[in-house]
Amino acid sequence: MQVITNSTVRAVLQARPAISHKGDFGRVLIIGGSQQYGGAAIMSASAAVYAGAGLVSVASDLSVLSGLHARLPEAMFIDYQQPFVQWSSAVQAADVVVVGPGLGITSFAVELLRKILQTIQPTQTLIIDGSALSIIAHEKLTIPNTQLILTPHQMEWARLSGVAIEQQTVATNQAALAAYPNATLVLKKHHTAVYHQQQVQQLTIGGPSMATGGSGDTLTGIIAAFCGQFGTHYQTICAAVYTHSAIADELAKTQYVTLPSQVIQTLPHYMAKMIHQS
Repeated sequence: MQVITNSTVRAVLQARPAISHKGDFGRVLIIGGSQQYGGAAIMSASAAVYAGAGLVSVASDLSVLSGLHARLPEAMFIDYQQPFVQWSSAVQAADVVVVGPGLGITSFAVELLRKILQTIQPTQTLIIDGSALSIIAHEKLTIPNTQLILTPHQMEWARLSGVAIEQQTVATNQAALAAYPNATLVLKKHHTAVYHQQQVQQLTIGGPSMATGGSGDTLTGIIAAFCGQFGTHYQTICAAVYTHSAIADELAKTQYVTLPSQVIQTLPHYMAKMIHQS
Protein backbone atom coordinates (compact mmCIF):
# COMPACT_ATOMS: atom_id res chain seq x y z
CA MET A 1 0.00 0.00 0.00
CA GLN A 2 1.34 3.41 -0.97
CA VAL A 3 1.91 6.08 1.66
CA ILE A 4 0.49 9.58 1.27
CA THR A 5 3.25 12.17 1.78
CA ASN A 6 3.62 15.92 1.63
CA SER A 7 4.87 15.58 -1.96
CA THR A 8 1.27 14.86 -2.91
CA VAL A 9 0.19 18.13 -1.30
CA ARG A 10 2.93 20.10 -3.08
CA ALA A 11 1.93 18.55 -6.40
CA VAL A 12 -1.75 19.43 -5.97
CA LEU A 13 -1.65 22.93 -4.51
CA GLN A 14 -1.27 25.77 -6.98
CA ALA A 15 -0.52 29.46 -6.52
CA ARG A 16 -3.51 31.61 -7.38
CA PRO A 17 -3.36 33.41 -10.74
CA ALA A 18 -2.86 37.17 -10.50
CA ILE A 19 -6.09 37.72 -12.40
CA SER A 20 -8.80 35.66 -10.75
CA HIS A 21 -12.11 35.95 -8.91
CA LYS A 22 -14.01 33.97 -6.29
CA GLY A 23 -15.86 31.92 -8.88
CA ASP A 24 -12.53 30.45 -10.00
CA PHE A 25 -12.03 28.66 -6.69
CA GLY A 26 -15.14 26.56 -6.39
CA ARG A 27 -18.73 26.92 -5.23
CA VAL A 28 -19.28 24.70 -2.19
CA LEU A 29 -22.67 23.97 -0.64
CA ILE A 30 -22.75 22.28 2.76
CA ILE A 31 -26.10 20.76 3.72
CA GLY A 32 -26.15 19.77 7.35
CA GLY A 33 -26.49 20.93 10.91
CA SER A 34 -29.61 20.84 13.03
CA GLN A 35 -30.82 22.25 16.33
CA GLN A 36 -28.83 19.57 18.12
CA TYR A 37 -25.72 19.42 15.91
CA GLY A 38 -25.33 22.91 14.46
CA GLY A 39 -21.60 23.04 15.13
CA ALA A 40 -20.84 20.29 12.62
CA ALA A 41 -22.02 22.33 9.64
CA ILE A 42 -20.25 25.44 10.94
CA MET A 43 -16.92 23.61 11.29
CA SER A 44 -17.23 22.01 7.87
CA ALA A 45 -18.02 25.38 6.28
CA SER A 46 -15.20 27.07 8.18
CA ALA A 47 -12.71 24.50 6.95
CA ALA A 48 -13.89 24.99 3.37
CA VAL A 49 -13.49 28.79 3.60
CA TYR A 50 -10.09 28.65 5.28
CA ALA A 51 -8.88 26.03 2.78
CA GLY A 52 -9.63 28.46 -0.03
CA ALA A 53 -13.06 27.68 -1.49
CA GLY A 54 -14.29 30.71 -3.41
CA LEU A 55 -17.95 30.66 -2.36
CA VAL A 56 -19.31 28.65 0.55
CA SER A 57 -23.01 28.35 1.39
CA VAL A 58 -24.59 26.47 4.28
CA ALA A 59 -28.10 25.02 4.07
CA SER A 60 -29.15 24.35 7.63
CA ASP A 61 -31.69 24.84 10.37
CA LEU A 62 -32.50 28.47 11.12
CA SER A 63 -31.11 28.01 14.64
CA VAL A 64 -27.63 27.74 13.09
CA LEU A 65 -27.75 31.15 11.40
CA SER A 66 -26.58 33.39 14.24
CA GLY A 67 -23.71 31.09 15.18
CA LEU A 68 -22.61 30.74 11.58
CA HIS A 69 -22.54 34.46 10.90
CA ALA A 70 -20.79 35.18 14.20
CA ARG A 71 -18.13 32.56 13.48
CA LEU A 72 -17.92 32.74 9.69
CA PRO A 73 -19.29 35.90 8.07
CA GLU A 74 -17.81 34.79 4.73
CA ALA A 75 -20.44 32.03 4.35
CA MET A 76 -23.92 32.44 2.93
CA PHE A 77 -26.92 30.83 4.60
CA ILE A 78 -29.99 28.97 3.34
CA ASP A 79 -32.86 27.89 5.57
CA TYR A 80 -33.31 24.27 4.54
CA GLN A 81 -36.73 24.12 6.20
CA GLN A 82 -38.09 26.16 3.30
CA PRO A 83 -39.81 24.18 0.55
CA PHE A 84 -37.00 22.51 -1.38
CA VAL A 85 -38.17 24.00 -4.67
CA GLN A 86 -37.27 27.43 -3.31
CA TRP A 87 -33.58 26.59 -2.89
CA SER A 88 -32.93 23.61 -5.15
CA SER A 89 -31.21 26.01 -7.57
CA ALA A 90 -28.44 26.40 -4.98
CA VAL A 91 -27.83 22.66 -5.14
CA GLN A 92 -27.71 22.75 -8.92
CA ALA A 93 -25.31 25.73 -8.96
CA ALA A 94 -22.71 24.20 -6.64
CA ASP A 95 -19.53 22.58 -7.93
CA VAL A 96 -19.23 20.57 -4.71
CA VAL A 97 -22.14 19.49 -2.52
CA VAL A 98 -21.48 18.19 0.98
CA VAL A 99 -24.38 16.50 2.73
CA GLY A 100 -24.49 15.04 6.20
CA PRO A 101 -22.42 16.86 8.85
CA GLY A 102 -24.74 17.23 11.82
CA LEU A 103 -27.83 16.61 9.70
CA GLY A 104 -29.31 14.05 12.09
CA ILE A 105 -31.46 11.06 11.20
CA THR A 106 -34.95 12.51 11.62
CA SER A 107 -37.73 11.93 9.10
CA PHE A 108 -37.07 15.45 7.80
CA ALA A 109 -33.40 14.60 7.24
CA VAL A 110 -34.34 11.43 5.37
CA GLU A 111 -36.70 13.23 3.00
CA LEU A 112 -34.26 16.09 2.47
CA LEU A 113 -31.51 13.65 1.56
CA ARG A 114 -33.81 11.93 -0.93
CA LYS A 115 -34.39 15.26 -2.68
CA ILE A 116 -30.70 16.12 -2.70
CA LEU A 117 -29.79 12.77 -4.27
CA GLN A 118 -32.46 13.26 -6.93
CA THR A 119 -31.13 16.73 -7.79
CA ILE A 120 -27.38 16.08 -8.07
CA GLN A 121 -25.98 16.03 -11.62
CA PRO A 122 -23.14 13.85 -12.99
CA THR A 123 -20.82 16.85 -13.37
CA GLN A 124 -21.03 17.73 -9.69
CA THR A 125 -18.96 16.41 -6.82
CA LEU A 126 -21.01 14.91 -4.00
CA ILE A 127 -19.40 14.32 -0.60
CA ILE A 128 -21.51 12.15 1.71
CA ASP A 129 -20.58 12.37 5.36
CA GLY A 130 -21.87 11.76 8.87
CA SER A 131 -25.61 11.35 9.29
CA ALA A 132 -26.21 11.02 5.55
CA LEU A 133 -24.13 7.84 5.46
CA SER A 134 -26.26 6.32 8.22
CA ILE A 135 -29.48 7.31 6.44
CA ILE A 136 -28.36 5.80 3.14
CA ALA A 137 -27.39 2.58 4.91
CA HIS A 138 -30.69 2.33 6.80
CA GLU A 139 -33.04 3.48 4.04
CA LYS A 140 -31.17 1.79 1.16
CA LEU A 141 -31.22 5.02 -0.83
CA THR A 142 -29.84 5.05 -4.37
CA ILE A 143 -26.81 7.27 -4.90
CA PRO A 144 -26.80 9.03 -8.28
CA ASN A 145 -24.13 8.79 -10.93
CA THR A 146 -21.81 11.60 -9.94
CA GLN A 147 -18.28 12.32 -8.73
CA LEU A 148 -18.81 10.64 -5.39
CA ILE A 149 -16.72 10.84 -2.22
CA LEU A 150 -17.67 8.83 0.88
CA THR A 151 -16.10 9.86 4.19
CA PRO A 152 -17.14 7.31 6.85
CA HIS A 153 -15.41 6.27 10.01
CA GLN A 154 -15.14 2.50 10.41
CA MET A 155 -18.53 2.00 12.07
CA GLU A 156 -20.31 4.09 9.42
CA TRP A 157 -18.53 2.09 6.73
CA ALA A 158 -19.61 -1.14 8.42
CA ARG A 159 -23.26 0.00 8.24
CA LEU A 160 -22.94 1.12 4.63
CA SER A 161 -20.88 -1.78 3.29
CA GLY A 162 -21.98 -4.64 5.52
CA VAL A 163 -18.32 -5.34 6.32
CA ALA A 164 -17.77 -5.58 10.09
CA ILE A 165 -14.92 -3.52 11.50
CA GLU A 166 -12.81 -6.57 12.36
CA GLN A 167 -13.20 -7.81 8.77
CA GLN A 168 -12.25 -4.52 7.09
CA THR A 169 -9.14 -5.25 5.04
CA VAL A 170 -7.91 -3.73 1.80
CA ALA A 171 -9.47 -6.60 -0.15
CA THR A 172 -12.85 -6.53 1.60
CA ASN A 173 -13.06 -2.74 1.42
CA GLN A 174 -12.26 -2.73 -2.29
CA ALA A 175 -14.86 -5.42 -2.91
CA ALA A 176 -17.51 -3.44 -1.01
CA LEU A 177 -16.58 -0.18 -2.76
CA ALA A 178 -17.26 -1.85 -6.11
CA ALA A 179 -20.95 -1.23 -5.36
CA TYR A 180 -20.14 2.45 -6.01
CA PRO A 181 -18.05 2.17 -9.20
CA ASN A 182 -16.77 5.75 -9.47
CA ALA A 183 -16.57 6.53 -5.78
CA THR A 184 -13.59 7.47 -3.67
CA LEU A 185 -13.66 6.15 -0.11
CA VAL A 186 -11.94 8.11 2.65
CA LEU A 187 -11.99 5.57 5.47
CA LYS A 188 -11.32 7.50 8.68
CA LYS A 189 -9.36 5.53 11.26
CA HIS A 190 -5.92 5.39 12.81
CA HIS A 191 -3.90 6.10 9.67
CA THR A 192 -6.79 6.96 7.35
CA ALA A 193 -6.84 5.19 3.98
CA VAL A 194 -8.12 6.51 0.65
CA TYR A 195 -9.58 4.04 -1.85
CA HIS A 196 -10.52 4.51 -5.50
CA GLN A 197 -11.10 1.39 -7.57
CA GLN A 198 -7.75 -0.45 -7.36
CA GLN A 199 -5.84 2.47 -5.85
CA VAL A 200 -5.22 2.55 -2.12
CA GLN A 201 -3.05 5.03 -0.24
CA GLN A 202 -2.70 5.46 3.49
CA LEU A 203 -1.49 8.04 5.96
CA THR A 204 1.29 7.31 8.40
CA ILE A 205 0.63 10.59 10.24
CA GLY A 206 -2.20 11.74 12.49
CA GLY A 207 -2.71 10.68 16.07
CA PRO A 208 -4.85 10.66 19.20
CA SER A 209 -4.78 14.45 19.59
CA MET A 210 -7.31 14.50 16.72
CA ALA A 211 -9.80 12.31 18.60
CA THR A 212 -12.27 15.07 19.41
CA GLY A 213 -15.64 16.20 18.13
CA GLY A 214 -15.55 18.03 14.83
CA SER A 215 -12.38 16.52 13.36
CA GLY A 216 -14.31 14.61 10.71
CA ASP A 217 -16.45 17.64 9.84
CA THR A 218 -13.28 19.67 9.38
CA LEU A 219 -11.75 17.07 7.09
CA THR A 220 -14.90 17.05 4.96
CA GLY A 221 -14.70 20.81 4.52
CA ILE A 222 -11.04 20.62 3.48
CA ILE A 223 -11.81 17.92 0.90
CA ALA A 224 -14.67 20.04 -0.49
CA ALA A 225 -12.45 23.11 -0.82
CA PHE A 226 -9.61 21.20 -2.47
CA CYS A 227 -11.96 19.57 -4.99
CA GLY A 228 -13.58 22.91 -5.75
CA GLN A 229 -10.22 24.52 -6.47
CA PHE A 230 -8.04 21.76 -7.88
CA GLY A 231 -10.54 19.31 -9.39
CA THR A 232 -12.04 16.12 -8.05
CA HIS A 233 -9.13 13.77 -8.55
CA TYR A 234 -7.77 10.97 -6.42
CA GLN A 235 -4.56 12.84 -5.63
CA THR A 236 -6.52 15.98 -4.70
CA ILE A 237 -8.47 14.01 -2.10
CA CYS A 238 -5.27 12.41 -0.78
CA ALA A 239 -3.70 15.87 -0.48
CA ALA A 240 -6.67 17.13 1.55
CA VAL A 241 -6.50 14.13 3.88
CA TYR A 242 -2.76 14.64 4.41
CA THR A 243 -3.15 18.37 5.03
CA HIS A 244 -5.66 17.79 7.82
CA SER A 245 -3.42 15.36 9.71
CA ALA A 246 -0.18 17.23 9.05
CA ILE A 247 -1.52 20.40 10.65
CA ALA A 248 -2.85 18.45 13.62
CA ASP A 249 0.49 16.70 14.11
CA GLU A 250 2.33 20.01 14.12
CA LEU A 251 -0.06 21.44 16.72
CA ALA A 252 0.22 18.24 18.79
CA LYS A 253 3.91 18.90 19.42
CA THR A 254 2.87 21.40 22.09
CA GLN A 255 -0.77 20.47 22.76
CA TYR A 256 -2.55 17.51 24.35
CA VAL A 257 -5.52 17.88 21.98
CA THR A 258 -5.73 19.62 18.60
CA LEU A 259 -9.05 21.39 18.34
CA PRO A 260 -10.67 21.48 14.90
CA SER A 261 -10.99 25.26 15.18
CA GLN A 262 -7.20 25.50 15.54
CA VAL A 263 -6.61 23.21 12.57
CA ILE A 264 -8.97 25.37 10.53
CA GLN A 265 -7.20 28.62 11.41
CA THR A 266 -3.84 27.11 10.45
CA LEU A 267 -4.98 25.99 6.99
CA PRO A 268 -4.08 29.14 4.99
CA HIS A 269 -0.59 29.27 6.52
CA TYR A 270 0.11 25.59 5.87
CA MET A 271 -1.13 25.80 2.27
CA ALA A 272 1.03 28.85 1.57
CA LYS A 273 4.07 27.06 3.02
CA MET A 274 3.48 24.02 0.81
CA ILE A 275 3.12 26.16 -2.32
CA HIS A 276 6.34 28.02 -1.58
CA GLN A 277 8.17 24.71 -1.09
CA SER A 278 6.99 23.27 -4.42
